[in-house]
Amino acid sequence: MNDAFPPDAAGTAPPAPGGLATASSPASSGDAEAGHVTPSMAQFIEIKAANPDYILFYRMGDFYELFFDDAVKASRALGIVLTKRGKHLGQDIPMCGVPVSRADEYLQKLIALGFRVAVCEQLEDPAEARKRGAKAVVRRDVVRLVTPGTITEENLLDEGRANHLLAVARIRGSSEEDARFGLAWADISTGAFRLAETDRNRLAADLARIDPTEILVADRLYEDDDLKPVWRLQRAAVTPVSAALFDGATAADRLGAYFGVATVDGFGSFSRAETIAAAAIVAYVEKTQLGRRARLDVPAAEGSASVMLIDAATRANLELTRTLSGDRRGSLIAAIDRTVTGAGQRLLVERLSSPSTVVAEIERRLDSVAWLADDTLLAAELRAALQSAPDMVRPLGRLALERGSPRDLGAIAAGLAAVAAIATRLDAAALLPDEMAEARDALAQAPHDLAALLASALADELPLSKRDGGFVRAGYSAALDESRELSADSRRLIARLEAEYQAETGIRSLKIRHNNVLGFFVDTTAVHAEKLMAPPLSARFIHRQTLANAVRFTTVELSDLEARIASAGERALGLELEVFDLLAAKTVEEGEAIRRAAEALAVLDVSQGFAHLAGTDGYARPTVGDGLDFRIVGGRHPVVEQALRREGGDAFVANDCELGPTTRDGDGRLVILTGPNMGGKSTWLRQNALIAILAQAGGFVPAAEARIGVVDRLFSRVGAADDLARGRSTFMVEMVETAAILNQAGRRSLVILDEIGRGTATFDGLSIAWAAIEHLNAANRCRALFATHYHELTALAERLPRIVNATVRVREWKGDVVFLHEIVPGAADRSYGIQVARLAGLPASVIERARLVLRQLEEHDRKRPGLTLIDDLPLFSALKPKAAEPTPEPKPIARPAEPALPPGAAEALADLAALAPDDLSPREALEALYRLKSKLRKG
Repeated sequence: MNDAFPPDAAGTAPPAPGGLATASSPASSGDAEAGHVTPSMAQFIEIKAANPDYILFYRMGDFYELFFDDAVKASRALGIVLTKRGKHLGQDIPMCGVPVSRADEYLQKLIALGFRVAVCEQLEDPAEARKRGAKAVVRRDVVRLVTPGTITEENLLDEGRANHLLAVARIRGSSEEDARFGLAWADISTGAFRLAETDRNRLAADLARIDPTEILVADRLYEDDDLKPVWRLQRAAVTPVSAALFDGATAADRLGAYFGVATVDGFGSFSRAETIAAAAIVAYVEKTQLGRRARLDVPAAEGSASVMLIDAATRANLELTRTLSGDRRGSLIAAIDRTVTGAGQRLLVERLSSPSTVVAEIERRLDSVAWLADDTLLAAELRAALQSAPDMVRPLGRLALERGSPRDLGAIAAGLAAVAAIATRLDAAALLPDEMAEARDALAQAPHDLAALLASALADELPLSKRDGGFVRAGYSAALDESRELSADSRRLIARLEAEYQAETGIRSLKIRHNNVLGFFVDTTAVHAEKLMAPPLSARFIHRQTLANAVRFTTVELSDLEARIASAGERALGLELEVFDLLAAKTVEEGEAIRRAAEALAVLDVSQGFAHLAGTDGYARPTVGDGLDFRIVGGRHPVVEQALRREGGDAFVANDCELGPTTRDGDGRLVILTGPNMGGKSTWLRQNALIAILAQAGGFVPAAEARIGVVDRLFSRVGAADDLARGRSTFMVEMVETAAILNQAGRRSLVILDEIGRGTATFDGLSIAWAAIEHLNAANRCRALFATHYHELTALAERLPRIVNATVRVREWKGDVVFLHEIVPGAADRSYGIQVARLAGLPASVIERARLVLRQLEEHDRKRPGLTLIDDLPLFSALKPKAAEPTPEPKPIARPAEPALPPGAAEALADLAALAPDDLSPREALEALYRLKSKLRKG
């Protein structure tokens, strides 16, 4: 067969070294080079043309082959060998391949790199294609489109992170600022489906909160210049799609059709933008799943005012779920996560990413934690039971998509067993708090009949794939047991029939044998053959073949047994697949009850995790209300505290924070924090923000006492970073983030700012910091922490009543500085920068020179009584009267005396000045150098 691909009837070509598929022989020149397209090539091109934006995994036997540009891209991305396979239109065809058995491993790498993959399977046995003719190709088609937001495989998903597919729809207003954005996000691995509406100012923050893995936007929205910066900043894959998916005229009908309802009004009140985004989600899911209906919950609208708004920069600065380097280790979630299930970990991430602003909801969560913190025995039993509970919602999602495995059924069975045990334990507890009582009720409604069915039907050891068989428990199906017996015990059955024939005929040498031509047959010698050919045995033994030394017979029983043995393996697998389909269908039917039970387990897991943390790390229950309180007593940074404990260092120094209003109806305070580097200023700033997040997430906090009025928006500008790709320096990034804070922070916000203005000249930076504080005080009127090295700013506390000063305590000892890490009222009088520089290892000469310069600057400042640097600034000169007497000119800073020149140097320098280097040959230049050195030595 002259084809650029391996012959389909043969299955696949033999693998090349390294496990890659290769051609058995390249296509000859001739028709292919002349422009002829072979049947296999035509099939590939047709399927690829229908999926141009996807890497095509083209199934050929035991391999997924990739060709042309797909092969080039994949070989580079996966680090696999790129080969070539025949010719097409006169050009070599690039090719690489991956074994089907390892396809998930390669899919994971491609998806992580942002590729989308179309999986094209063989839809018939190659033997069937062979019956249609020598040149017939195996029927193939794409059975699935794999994208970052639509994966469901267990080994491709992060157990502790939701896999959100998000769509953004825009409804234009009279101006860009008036535009409304609808957000819809779904996790098809769990069925979660939510909606929200936002505006341009909140869009980036909401995207950071949801943290999707893939974002769908209409082509024209993707190309919008105003939104391009938003798309560029996303960690997720941003997928531009046809505007038809965002058609507002048909959105409600498409959404209703997906859920099988005439109208979506029964789902709740959705805005037009939310409905369009939701319709885009279901359309994309239908497209990628190719007719298989993913199990999605009815969409639920999420009010924008119900969660704390945290913008992307603040999330990065506070390292809530990952560090600045992208690692989980070192983040807040890593420090406080005591959950023991994947579903519990995902719920914890969700609550930390979207802390509630609804006091009643926060209190419900805290009541559950408090209950378990008090009842340590129940908490320990609950924790142990949860450890045996596998994830149920993701296996349920795979089963709904007909992508499940026996292990998914096993996970449901084990999960339901844990549900029953936990429900029984909670039934015995009295006066459960509301959240735990609701969880108990959901567990009680779990399908326990299904649990019994799965336990009776499934074997103890389950294979990864249903095609492997062996997952149905012995004794569940009599027909299956018989087929298994035939398949596994064929030798014993043949031996038993052979013994029966020997006893009946009296011929001890009679044997039942097998070859590829006759199959099973009765074999005996020519001497004994006459006995079998004579009545009455001749009625049973049918002659088949006579050889020189043997005669062969068959019987009806032997032929029947042979047929049953031959088909036993296939029949056993077929019966097991029927059982699997039945169990999967019953499981999907009970999907809603299973999902509710799984969600209840996740809630209980988060609650016990916080209770466990409270007991081991000394966390306390916060008091959260609707006021503007913010009082932390003995607060600690959860991540730093654990790092110190892990490294065996000093105990963490706890500190208080008071940002509440000074009067009942007043606004919160603004604290200006001064003190040395390494004193703990940034740690204190961050820990208070993290305590607010933990409290509103419904967890206990690392403090002796905490009273917090709900924070609706949290802003943090801590640390230095640049954005060179967008032409932004460190200072520019600082100013952009500060501008966002000053433009958006409100009275109920919490603002944390560190070293604003330090990235530019002293006077510029001080002026910016001064003006920013005044704006926070007068316009934003929010609770704020402002750390700075501009000690001049502490003067604002004397002029503005909401502003107070705090500083980091230090102690000097024999010329060294000891950092006490204590935050106390007052202002620092110096920064101890030179001491910190010495600790960092700057050369001793640099340290001594710095000390000399500092002493002279301080002496100059002392000779100007009544004046400070701030009084020299035009911006602030009106705040104090000018000095009556002119101040003396400062003396120049003394410099070390220049070292004396060695004898003979003056003469050598004169000769050197007289030289004309351009007129010298190399030899003359070398001789001149020797003369100069000689004069210096003589001197």
